Amino acid sequence: MSTLPDRTVASVLGRAAGGVGPVLDAVASDPLGIKARTFSGPDPDRTALGAVLDAAAGVLDALTVPGTAAWENADPDRRARWWVTRLGALNTIVVAAPSMFGILLNRLPLQNVLGFANQVLVVVAVAREYGVTDRSQQIDLLAEVVLGRRLDPSREPEPAPEQERPRRRAFAVVAALWRTARTVRAIGSELDRRPSPGPVTGTLSNIPVIGVPARYVGERLALRRAAGSAREWSRSHRTGDRAGV
Repeated sequence: MSTLPDRTVASVLGRAAGGVGPVLDAVASDPLGIKARTFSGPDPDRTALGAVLDAAAGVLDALTVPGTAAWENADPDRRARWWVTRLGALNTIVVAAPSMFGILLNRLPLQNVLGFANQVLVVVAVAREYGVTDRSQQIDLLAEVVLGRRLDPSREPEPAPEQERPRRRAFAVVAALWRTARTVRAIGSELDRRPSPGPVTGTLSNIPVIGVPARYVGERLALRRAAGSAREWSRSHRTGDRAGV
């Protein structure tokens, strides 16, 4: 059992969760106005540039990207799956990359920290789709789903951290992964509690080069388990406008 007090764990998880929201909002943002085109039909008098933008909007809509008409019409389950299959897939590439060097880097805590950070991002994203937006609830969610421990409900509430909107949206998700990793590193051995790759993929990840796809598969499976647990937790604790969906 961990020797870290609940308040310490809650503080770290609170800071980590606080950095996720702005990144998810950035993914749904529409600075060029392309996603807005998915809510209306093509303009018959459009220019050549307009035709290109409409085509781009069609692709985004087909992929159900946050901020599009397809996203607005999607139910919470479909939205949750999007975060796991899209956001999770991108971040897992970063998590698995150190396995290129085999056991040399696998013995360092880098991948475990990145894997934990990836799960934090996706778990919070999934939970938000079911109305779990309260910071205290998100902390309890992360503690139970990713750390496998229940925090004292009578603990003092954590102050909301300052949130900075990502300056470079194109790299916001990957940058958030590294920021979250730096934050959660403070809870040390607690990271070992997270849903982890199985023994087979874990062993194969120690082999240079082929360790990358092995680690990727293992981390993806672990992420799916975490997301599935987050979905069930959120359904039983959810609040907000989507609670009745």
